[in-house]
Amino acid sequence: MNAGPHSVAILVYDGVTLLDVAGPAEVFKEANRFGAHYRILLLSPTGAEVTSNLGVRIAVDGAVSSQPAFDTLLVAGSDRYPRARIPGDLADAARIPAAAAGRVASICTGAFVLAAAGLLDGKRATTHWQVAPELAARCPTCRVEPDAIYVRDGTTYTSAGVTAGIDLALALVEEDHGPDLTRDVARALVVYMQRAGGQSQFSAPLQGPPPRSPALRDITDLVAANPRGDHSLGQLAKHLNVSTRQLTRLFHDELSTTPARYVENIRFDLARALLDQGHSATQAANLAGFPSYESMRRVFARRLSISPAAYQRRFGTARRAAAG
Repeated sequence: MNAGPHSVAILVYDGVTLLDVAGPAEVFKEANRFGAHYRILLLSPTGAEVTSNLGVRIAVDGAVSSQPAFDTLLVAGSDRYPRARIPGDLADAARIPAAAAGRVASICTGAFVLAAAGLLDGKRATTHWQVAPELAARCPTCRVEPDAIYVRDGTTYTSAGVTAGIDLALALVEEDHGPDLTRDVARALVVYMQRAGGQSQFSAPLQGPPPRSPALRDITDLVAANPRGDHSLGQLAKHLNVSTRQLTRLFHDELSTTPARYVENIRFDLARALLDQGHSATQAANLAGFPSYESMRRVFARRLSISPAAYQRRFGTARRAAAG
């Protein structure tokens, strides 16, 4: 970086998620304690103060248009805009300064603002896992990666939900100042410098509409009621008195998956719930219907990039953590 200050402009607006603003700002402020030179600006589309999602008023340093080019432009998110279209003035407030900014980034659903501004066209991006399908629908030329904590595509960065803005800010600091200073910042804030796994470890259990076919609904109810049962393809087909090929086609046409993968999904979700409740990994594997702990461990590694034990350390009850 140059010896002069590195300007970080954070675009805020009515309904903005307060933590999307405060989290990254705290990272850059903390980095200054260790030798960085970030100048943090809070800017709104008109220069007027805004009201956050918590009702807290946020004073700003001015309008986006009143400032010179920024080294970094951050667009914070809001839970309003996955449910509504982005106003034209807000899209313009991101689009116009982005042309001159050294890099542009979004926090959580701020990706919807970037998309409305045309800044994600033809690029890879991410957002909160719950609204990733909506972002993909609004920006069909964008390749949305729903499991990523943050994504860099050239000089455009997007991050996952809320606290992932801290992960992204740490990555930007590391890009500017290297790992040693960034490690000091992470330690001071008591956060991981780089968390293991993707967004899947935070997502809710799989949910979706019941199958339209009564026969397939019978099968899915059977698996959900007794995940420990013998749910091999042959046994499931025998239960319905259909061929394995016909059953496979039913799953593909209605649920876009295979019978084996559906059974694995049910067992995986149950195992996560059991780990959350404090069961040991071995108990969770047995109760969820996995043939062995090792088979459950392989599923966790494939889906979350962490082991069942690591998952439980992150998401076990607060009471157990406090008692320890």
